[in-house]
Amino acid sequence: MMKLFMDSVKHLNFMKYTKALCICWFSLIVVSSCQKAPLETYNHHSNIYFSLDSVLRDSMIFTFAYDMSKTVDTFYIPIQIIGHRIPSDRSYRAYVEQDSSTAIAGQHYKPLETQYPMPGDQGRDSLPLIVYNTPDLENRSVSLLLKLRENEDFGTENLQRIRAKVILSAQLEQPEWWSMWLGSYSRVKHELFYLVTEQRSLTMAGIDAPRNLYFRDMLTMMLNNPFTWVNDHPEKGYLLTSPDNGATYHFYHQDNPNRTILLRRNSGTGQYTFIDENGMEVR
Repeated sequence: MMKLFMDSVKHLNFMKYTKALCICWFSLIVVSSCQKAPLETYNHHSNIYFSLDSVLRDSMIFTFAYDMSKTVDTFYIPIQIIGHRIPSDRSYRAYVEQDSSTAIAGQHYKPLETQYPMPGDQGRDSLPLIVYNTPDLENRSVSLLLKLRENEDFGTENLQRIRAKVILSAQLEQPEWWSMWLGSYSRVKHELFYLVTEQRSLTMAGIDAPRNLYFRDMLTMMLNNPFTWVNDHPEKGYLLTSPDNGATYHFYHQDNPNRTILLRRNSGTGQYTFIDENGMEVR
C-alpha cells in the first residue's frame, strides 16, 4: 500500500515538472518570435492634398464686393501632406484646368508659379492664389478649377482631394432684410450702404428698429450730399472728380481709380445723385 502511495506522489511530481517545462518552452518560443518580428514603420511616398471639406472643394467664393479700394488680393488655399515630415525644404506643384474654368489667366488671376515651397519640418501650408478686381466681376462670376500635380517630392494619390474650385466675384445680391429698411435695391446702393455704415447685414426684428433706422439715415445723408461726406471722411480715401467741368462726377477710391460710381446733376433739382448699374438715380 505504501509503495502505491509513493508511486502516486512521484507521478504527480513528474506531471508538475512536465507542465512547468512545457510552459517554459512555450514562453521561449513566444519571446523568440516577438524578437524576430521586424518593426513595421510608415514607408510610403509622401502625398499632398487640399485640406478642405467636400463643400469647400466644390465651391470657395472670393468676392471684392465689399471693398472698392482693392485692385488685387490674395486668396490662400490650405495644403496638407500625408507622410513623413523632413528637415529639408520640399516643393509642390499646382495648375489650373483651363477646360473647366471661366476665369482668364492674367486678367482675373495671376498665372500660377511653376512650384510652391513646403518648408522643412512642416506638414501644412497655403497655396497663394493672386486675384484681380476687374470691372466685369461686378456683373458676373468666373471660376477656376485648381489641381495639384505629382512631382518628385509629393504624390497625388487621393484624386478627390487634389482639386479645388474657386469662384471670383464682385457682385452684391439683395439680402432678405433690405426692403424692410432701405426700400428700392441696386448693387450701387448696396455698395454705398456698406461703405458708409460698415454693416453687412441688418436684423428684421422690430426691437432693432432704432439701430437699423440710424444706419438708414447715415446712408441717406451721404446720398444727399456726397461732397460733404468725402470732405468729412478723408480717412476713407475716396475722391470725387469731374471729367466734364461739373456736369458729372466720378466717385472712386484713390487706390482704384478704374472702378467708379457716376454722379449726375439732376436738371430739375440741381442736386447731384449717384447713378446705379441700371442708369437710375440712387434714392
